[in-house]
Amino acid sequence: MNLKEKVIEALKRVYDPELNINVVDLGLIYNVEVKEENDVDVTMTLTTPGCPLHDSITTGVRYAVQGIEETRNVDVNLVWEPAWSPEKMTPEGLRLLGR
Repeated sequence: MNLKEKVIEALKRVYDPELNINVVDLGLIYNVEVKEENDVDVTMTLTTPGCPLHDSITTGVRYAVQGIEETRNVDVNLVWEPAWSPEKMTPEGLRLLGR
């Protein structure tokens, strides 16, 4: 398993506490980029700009990636464009929502 795959697996252990669905299946992770010397950039969004769990979720993402031994520096970039919508969810995420 390469480092990007390990990062994505680690992110599946970070849950949105309100929906109880991980950030990958919820479609919040837009991109994972592994750079030189195993620096990792995660580009993500939240379901709404005013999400009260903003800090909790982004901190969870950062800690999950930092917990992988090979990673060096981790940047979590929170973006609002494109906006999140349920269409970004994985089939598993939709199943967990009962759709």
